[in-house]
Amino acid sequence: MKFRPNTSELVARARADLRMGVPVILTENTRGALVLAVETLTESRLREVQMMPGAAILALTARRAETLKARAYDGDIARIKLPKNAELSWIAALADPVDDLRNPMKGPLKTLRDTDAALARGAILLLKSARLLPAALLLDLPEPDRFAAENHLTRIAVGAMGPYLLQASPMHEVVSARLPLAVSEAGRLHVFRPESGAEEHYAVEIGRPARDLPVLTRLHSACFTGDLLGSLKCDCGPQLRAALAQMGQEGAGVLLYLNQEGRGIGLANKMRAYSLQDQGFDTVEDNHRLGFEDDERDFRIGADILKRLGFSSVRLLTNNPRKVAMMQANGIDVAQRVPLKVGENRHNVDYLKTKATKSGHLL
Repeated sequence: MKFRPNTSELVARARADLRMGVPVILTENTRGALVLAVETLTESRLREVQMMPGAAILALTARRAETLKARAYDGDIARIKLPKNAELSWIAALADPVDDLRNPMKGPLKTLRDTDAALARGAILLLKSARLLPAALLLDLPEPDRFAAENHLTRIAVGAMGPYLLQASPMHEVVSARLPLAVSEAGRLHVFRPESGAEEHYAVEIGRPARDLPVLTRLHSACFTGDLLGSLKCDCGPQLRAALAQMGQEGAGVLLYLNQEGRGIGLANKMRAYSLQDQGFDTVEDNHRLGFEDDERDFRIGADILKRLGFSSVRLLTNNPRKVAMMQANGIDVAQRVPLKVGENRHNVDYLKTKATKSGHLL
């Protein structure tokens, strides 16, 4: 049928369902599982799962499993067997590290091995794309198609979803308009929307930069706390303003404002990370305790937008060699890396030190 949703639309629907606490169905060949996000799991839905036949499992990333001293037999994830009478508070504590220091002993935890982990791996990938904690409750279903139809639940095949989520979603320009700015009255804002239904991204064009020369460019990940509130915990706000100022002084440039808050984990998880920093963990350690990698951002988005604007070469305003490598790998020549060392203060000195020592930033 022409009205049947494609993979992109099903993924967008599944993200919204999980954020609201509605289960989704993932399938792989003849197997299927009911999937719920632990972050939005309710007592009533947990009890419903516990009354169903079969044993539920909790899927976590290997990063989170390491903190919990649970064996990740599947390499990148761990599948923990849940007792039939497991309480929601205990399941939530396995997913969220907020009380790890107060209550470090949550086990012993028994993890699965020697069985296919594709459904659990797909669930984690989907939750990350929804900016939720990467912790999923799964229950095997003998007839997943029938169960999905009877309960009006979104059903996705992992084989189709997995590669789709790992690929960079194509971007399309929605609109552009003149936007006079304090640094330059010759400003123009372009709004780009990914086919995946995820957050929109923006390109701010200063002046009329030539398409046949390297353009002064900043790949800037959204930082609500730093860019808007003037947070002193990071250097994001000063970097944003310094980049725009330099473009204004030179009369041309492109600022790519990418909605990848908190290195791609979302604002809510970023605030969880801040809470962990108050407990003494650094910016890399707190991401790991939450179940994320050091950096979950996708800079292929920036390369795609630049190409669509007609640019092929940049002078990149960054201290992050990973951005340079990602641009080069995706067809954008980096003619020059332009350092952007601003914003250090007594509140973020340790944060900047961690970026240099653990993330390779050139500070």
